[in-house]
Amino acid sequence: MDPASLGVMIPIVALLIPIVAIWTKHQQKIAEMQLGATAEQTAEKAAQYASQIQRLEDRVQVLERIVTDRGYDIATQIEALRDTRRVDEASSGVALDLASKERA
Repeated sequence: MDPASLGVMIPIVALLIPIVAIWTKHQQKIAEMQLGATAEQTAEKAAQYASQIQRLEDRVQVLERIVTDRGYDIATQIEALRDTRRVDEASSGVALDLASKERA
């Protein structure tokens, strides 16, 4: 390298060093902001999952209480009522004499 090109390169390098330092700091701040945003999103999702799990646990407790408090027998009682209603409807129905209508 000749002295003239070396004389031009020294100020260019001297100006590039602070520019690179500023750019590096900026990139570091961007990375920290992205990390913070990701951590915040993760915390929000964890809170949502926790509330969803809590709701499911509450529902399971209700179902367990229904099953253990003879609530499970409700389906059998409903079916028995349906069977009783069918028998009542069949016995209280009006008998139609279709044969006599056909003759007329």
